Amino acid sequence: MVFTKREKTIIAATLAALCLLVLDVYVLTPLLDERAAVKANAEQLMAELDRAGSLLQRRRLLGPKWRGMLAGGMKRDPTEAESQLLRSLRDWSAEVGVKLSLRPERSTAKSELPEIVVHATGTGSMAAVSRLLWRVETAAIPVQVKMLQLGSRKQGTDDLSLHLRVSTLYCPPGADSAPPAARGRPAGGGD
Repeated sequence: MVFTKREKTIIAATLAALCLLVLDVYVLTPLLDERAAVKANAEQLMAELDRAGSLLQRRRLLGPKWRGMLAGGMKRDPTEAESQLLRSLRDWSAEVGVKLSLRPERSTAKSELPEIVVHATGTGSMAAVSRLLWRVETAAIPVQVKMLQLGSRKQGTDDLSLHLRVSTLYCPPGADSAPPAARGRPAGGGD
């Protein structure tokens, strides 16, 4: 069978289009898909590398502070931490002239650094309350003001009622010596 020049051109164009279609389906599209997957994987690995780098940097920065907290005040025993906070609050309130009554409570939540919360209620002048808060904020022991409520006991006087909620941390005996914020997280964990 003899084909005319026009038929030969149509057959050649059809074969070329068919070859391009086969190359696209079996070579080009899978190659581009694989390239996109590799690029996404590389971006994910770079993000993990950045997180790991910042984690290591945070460990270098927090390590000395953590060791200082452990050496200077953070207790491993919850009863010691609680008594340290209660004793400190009593000493500070006596120094500044604020009358406090204290009620401790331990958290039952499991965490790397469990906390002990103390509810304090009392009375004193504005100057005495501000000095007490200054002592709490500049303490050498790990203590944090969780809640503060001030109110006037008598209108027009410098006699305030104080409701304070402070917490302290303790490092359980099973915890290692690295600060919790600098410890590694499982893969896929967010910050």
